[in-house]
Amino acid sequence: MKQTALVIGAGIGGIATAARLAKNGYDVTVVEKESTPGGRCNQIIKDGHRFDIGPTLFLMPEVWEETFAALGEKMSDHLDLRRIDPTYKVRFDDGLELELTSDIGKMQTQLEKVEKTAFTGFLNYIAEGSKHYKISLEKFVGRNFFNIFEYFSLSNLPLIFQLKALGKHYKNTGRFFKDERLKAAFTFQNMYLGLSPYDAPATYSLLQYTELAEGVWYPMGGMYAGIQALTAVAEKLGVKFIYNAPVKRLHVNGTKVLGAQLEDGREFYADIFVGNADLPYIYKELLPNKAEAKKLEDKLYTCSTIMFYWGVDKEYSQIAHHNVFLGGDYKASFDQIFNDHTLPEVPSFYVHAPKRTDPAAGPEGQDTLYVLVPVGHLDARTEQDWEAMVKRARQTVLTRLANELGATDLEAHIKFEISYQPKVWKERFNLVNGSAFGLSHNFWQVGYLRPQNRHKQYKNMYFTGASTHPGTGLPIVLLSARLTTERILKEFTGSQVEGYKLERAAVNQ
Repeated sequence: MKQTALVIGAGIGGIATAARLAKNGYDVTVVEKESTPGGRCNQIIKDGHRFDIGPTLFLMPEVWEETFAALGEKMSDHLDLRRIDPTYKVRFDDGLELELTSDIGKMQTQLEKVEKTAFTGFLNYIAEGSKHYKISLEKFVGRNFFNIFEYFSLSNLPLIFQLKALGKHYKNTGRFFKDERLKAAFTFQNMYLGLSPYDAPATYSLLQYTELAEGVWYPMGGMYAGIQALTAVAEKLGVKFIYNAPVKRLHVNGTKVLGAQLEDGREFYADIFVGNADLPYIYKELLPNKAEAKKLEDKLYTCSTIMFYWGVDKEYSQIAHHNVFLGGDYKASFDQIFNDHTLPEVPSFYVHAPKRTDPAAGPEGQDTLYVLVPVGHLDARTEQDWEAMVKRARQTVLTRLANELGATDLEAHIKFEISYQPKVWKERFNLVNGSAFGLSHNFWQVGYLRPQNRHKQYKNMYFTGASTHPGTGLPIVLLSARLTTERILKEFTGSQVEGYKLERAAVNQ
């Protein structure tokens, strides 16, 4: 008889882990509280407009390729990828515009107009990012650590220093650029991880290398096409998905999870349980040990976002596929986000216009606009007027699009608006503090120091996704799925729950 696995949550980590386990002979069921798979990587479809809810950047395609290959598939058979170049158009409030592109000649021309030695600095910066990327992926991100001595081994310690893991990204960027705007242009990408560049490890120069060397891509059909493709492959391998099925609690006994009870009363039993929900939520709401939950809640969390999804009845061709608008006082804005947990006085923001690459993202002659404004997470100790902050963020975006791109009539052409803010991220996706990117990725919360992908007490309870090692971001979560599966296959030797019946007398309620 096949061993069984129950995966809680159909985010990309849950889908990929389920598929990998099924490929390795497990009978796998996935329960998901939403009506569709994807978690934060979901979509909104309204009036012919299609929005990705969360991620909009398809990075590290080699990780996606490896995932499909491990499942016996070719990525190219499932996804039609288009490279986006220039990656972004970056605009500063003083009028400077930069196109971040893999076109070296164009980069040289742009950078040297800002700072005479900037192109040399750029080449050295990307070279360092390349080193950080390769070491990180091979030695830290792409492997499991089973104890702290493996992580801080004699062979790894020198690498930690090579990665400048104890240095700060923004400060380190000053070795390559003097102009404050260039430092900003090559550090704002820390926000992919919900981090301030003033606090993020200097290791994260790998992000810029990834973008410019490996490329930023767009899957036709949107990022959700990746979710749909992986779900289809998982179903082909025999994975069963049950939607509208939120879990109420996990039944435990000693060192084992025995079963899961849904809110509607249904119960599921399995040999292996894999949690793909936000890890603090699992510990707090589904497992009995609240002390462990408290430890997780006390950790450092990322920022949040205010989101606008605009269906627009006019097309604004001056808005590129990816657009970044940076505010004036770069440091002050991050201090206000991460220290004050509020909306900066002069917010920066990002605009995604997928129709530049994918006409099917909206009706002909109309636009589908996605706007992300970084903001502090929920903080009960701070007075936070979210209605006012959402209103001010909206006005900031409209004003800059009007003044800098000539989109003076945009507001009048918005047919509908859907907005998210931290309360939505918390309520819909069970994210602590409404932190859109979950647990932070500072030095003390990465690698072995990040929550591990197996429960210390319950030996058949595993975790996958952004909350556990190696961290957040779609390709990194795909790596999490691989690592979690590898760990299960390596160490799990438990037996099936006899008859799939719960011995209630032995269960801790």
